[in-house]
Amino acid sequence: MKQKMKSCCFLLFLEILILLSGCNSYNNDKSANTIRIGVALYTQDDTFISSIVQNLEKIAQQTENKDLKINITIMDGKSNQTTQMEQIDQLIRRNYNFLCVNIVDRTAASVLVDKAKDADIPVIFFNRQPVAEDIERWEKAYYVGSKAEEGGKLQGQIVLDAWLNNKDIYDKNNDNIIQYVMLEGEPAHQDTLLRTEYAIKTLTDNDIMVEKLSSDTANWSKSQAINKTSEWIKQFNNNIEVVFANNDDMALGAIDAFTNAGLNIPLIVGVDAIPPAIEAIKNGTLYGTVKNDAYGVANTMLSLILSLYNNEKINLKLEDEHYLWLPYEIITIENA
Repeated sequence: MKQKMKSCCFLLFLEILILLSGCNSYNNDKSANTIRIGVALYTQDDTFISSIVQNLEKIAQQTENKDLKINITIMDGKSNQTTQMEQIDQLIRRNYNFLCVNIVDRTAASVLVDKAKDADIPVIFFNRQPVAEDIERWEKAYYVGSKAEEGGKLQGQIVLDAWLNNKDIYDKNNDNIIQYVMLEGEPAHQDTLLRTEYAIKTLTDNDIMVEKLSSDTANWSKSQAINKTSEWIKQFNNNIEVVFANNDDMALGAIDAFTNAGLNIPLIVGVDAIPPAIEAIKNGTLYGTVKNDAYGVANTMLSLILSLYNNEKINLKLEDEHYLWLPYEIITIENA
């Protein structure tokens, strides 16, 4: 009986050693040249955000070799900041080497930066820009993305060029005024506010008269944009001359609404240059979009991660020690 108990204790001791050994190897992936990246998204339902993630995974696979492995874990915050913070806590507990965060609520960034700092895990925000004070809380906090006001300016430029070159087509009532509606993204999101403001400012700065028929949030969603645009069509009939959409999904929703109503599609512009939007430009239903470089965001994040991981000089255009800006680009039928 004593011999049996000794055998059981010995086996239990061996199991504990194995488990401890497994935990140590799990937490020291860096020594084994494995980079573990935790990616926290505000939602995976956003087409543009999903495109960034797909590009990140693709580039990581292309970067891997026999001496380097890159493991990426994707977390979906489902538009809930509490959920996302719990997911980030989990990634920190599991000792991930890097955090890439598309934050749900940018006002929560300070808490997140402090968590990353305490764990000494570099954090890279993307697409949703925290306020400068939060980024500056730690030297290893970064932002990768494009300046939202530039996207608005270029969207306005698309409409400006179309209006000046083909006003007889787009000025339906010949009053020399652009009657427009605006499909806005998430309320209080900096991209929503700045794209909306600067798209119209570009027109008025060039002495173009505008009249806002209506504007409302559609939360970056194609389905919400269909519903909202359908309401406007009933209200304004065929008097809408231009539809501004803060992103392509909403622009595509507006196209569907006019198609469903059996009306000619007015001048519609979006932002992002997602593949379905490019196809819509080619078939003439979407007039233009502003390319928000999903591949560039992914590639820049991974380049930054590799530099930090290898303790190398960051050979990227880092502004104010924290920001990596990517340019927007106008996309119309000429270059689609």
